[in-house]
Amino acid sequence: MCGIWGTFGMDGGLTPTCIKCFAAIVHRGPDAWRLEQDSREPQVVLGFQRLAIVDGLHGMQPMKLHCFPRLTLICNGEIYNCKRLREQYNFPYETNCDVEAIIHTYKKFGIADTVTKLDGVFSFCLIDGEARKVYIARDPYGVRPLFKLHDEKKGLMAICSEAKGLMGLKQKASESSSLGQFPPGHFEVWNLLDDGKINLDYTERYFTPGTPPRFVPYVSTEELAKLNSLYEKTAFLLEAACKKRLMSDRRIGCLLSGGLDSSLITALVVKLAKEHKLPYKIQTFAIGMGDSPDLAAARTVADYLGTEHHEVRFDENDVRQSLDNVIYHLETFDITTIRASLPMYLLSKYIKENTDTTVVFSGEGADEVAQGYIYFRDAPTITAAHEESIRLLSDIYLYDGLRADRTTSAFSLELRVPFLDIQFTHHYLNIEPKLRQPQNGVEKHLLRSSFAKSGLLPDSILWRHKEAFSDGVASVKKSLFTTISEIIAERLPEDDQQFKGLQPTSTESKYYRYVFEKSFSGQHNFTPYYWMPKWVQVSDPSARFIKHYAAT
Repeated sequence: MCGIWGTFGMDGGLTPTCIKCFAAIVHRGPDAWRLEQDSREPQVVLGFQRLAIVDGLHGMQPMKLHCFPRLTLICNGEIYNCKRLREQYNFPYETNCDVEAIIHTYKKFGIADTVTKLDGVFSFCLIDGEARKVYIARDPYGVRPLFKLHDEKKGLMAICSEAKGLMGLKQKASESSSLGQFPPGHFEVWNLLDDGKINLDYTERYFTPGTPPRFVPYVSTEELAKLNSLYEKTAFLLEAACKKRLMSDRRIGCLLSGGLDSSLITALVVKLAKEHKLPYKIQTFAIGMGDSPDLAAARTVADYLGTEHHEVRFDENDVRQSLDNVIYHLETFDITTIRASLPMYLLSKYIKENTDTTVVFSGEGADEVAQGYIYFRDAPTITAAHEESIRLLSDIYLYDGLRADRTTSAFSLELRVPFLDIQFTHHYLNIEPKLRQPQNGVEKHLLRSSFAKSGLLPDSILWRHKEAFSDGVASVKKSLFTTISEIIAERLPEDDQQFKGLQPTSTESKYYRYVFEKSFSGQHNFTPYYWMPKWVQVSDPSARFIKHYAAT
């Protein structure tokens, strides 16, 4: 996890506004920073905030190679098949940094093939000085963030890992300029003009959820064919997704809520850490208010796996101090995203201040891939349920993916999400749709069944579902909501502020929008709609209002 930033076609070069914007993302890369300008492209300025995870000595960016001196790369990402690409094509790597693979692959195959050959998560910008081209691209599910500012009238384009690094430039741009997230699974080609300005050549989508990988997969077809059952293949591919993500020179830990998703990922990471003889015990981290059942559930899993476990309790004062900061870091006013981000933000803060863990695994993506949300029980048809999974995965970068990235990056942590692995999601989304639905009131039945005979987790953990402790969770959520309501009553101004775009639906959402507008005025496009469950008649996104949720 790092922060990338760049401007193209801007008059005046590195202005005070540029420096202020670049500094706004320092939390994404506290280890080193660099701003670079080349006299051959005087209206191109590139910036990089580094969190050193792999090759601390030679991995600094912007990256240039001796063999391709007119190519310059800035990338926030991890390329898990970097070594396989080197072996496949005999690439002469100069560093041990995984993202170097992007430069070699582009030089051999061009940009369209490059993005499809990368097994990883990434947002990158590649400048080809000879061809007078700029390329920007983002990974299939948008695990790594990227924002783009485009001012066609002034011939200007700028990119940044977070919108806060572009807001100062947006305020000085034309009224017709646009700022928003660069879409996952896409790349763009831009032309560097003779006068230093830039214009868009074309945009191309290279991925849709569920499509097969076009790179040589980590698990070969032959290896997968040796496994006898669908369940074995599912378990094997999820373990492989964790295995490839162990690539790190920094300490690895796991976020552990005690639910199925984080418990499976933690169990796999612990197993793999032992096999790879990592020189430390895996740390696990859980958070809750008071006597939260999440803490008890996580403790049970941690005890079983023998991790170095940390429990964090937060209270009303923590919520009071953090709420507005959370909205600033998230860059959204979505209701459920903000609510869910508060504990994750506070947990990340604890990890940063009290441990040496820098890379954290989590279970994000499982509910979208494996139909884990309670409302999937109300899906009218099998096809509708499958289509909802695809929709959720297509938009995950706006909601749960955004939450996971921003809350961890706020405290300079790198998040890894195996459930969003391309080979795994392709496999899972192409299983017979009926098997992927909740069975007998148990969500993610197929996923649980895949590990039932593995010995990875006992049945008491593997088959524990939401209703097992829903009364306690509902009580904690009620306490959190009560605290938020009290804060809003104190802080929300009485004036009837008018908003453009998506309108608030409650006092709570009005406050979130009010705080959002302080830092991101006019950028209502960042939140295209409020995340809500489907097929149920509720006015609040919380699962506790759905009839299946067994809370009193």
